Amino acid sequence: MTKKIRTKAPSRLRAEIIEMAGDLNAVGLMSDGDLEKVTMRMLNKDKLPRVSPLTGAEIRRVRERAGLSQAVFAHYLNLTVSYVSQLERGEKHPSGATAKLLDVIRRKGIDAIL
Repeated sequence: MTKKIRTKAPSRLRAEIIEMAGDLNAVGLMSDGDLEKVTMRMLNKDKLPRVSPLTGAEIRRVRERAGLSQAVFAHYLNLTVSYVSQLERGEKHPSGATAKLLDVIRRKGIDAIL
């Protein structure tokens, strides 16, 4: 039995597929919903913004720049006030969705999530 090896699709091919999907949508052969579905394979994962780790002081600066109390900031991020306080003191470090949201707010401001 021969094992198949998957190779990464060239970026040119990916661009052609996306362009073709846009053309199919323009002539009515593909719905807007189907056009909006982009798989990670089609999306160049390497070009997604990297989440840079934030220190407690940086998290506090992000919150203060937004002009929010810890309670309001916690509410917007669906976190507890205690957790936000621990993040700002450096006792805990954000990960997953929390780290991503904090990075978005740092880069684009609080309005990006409102």
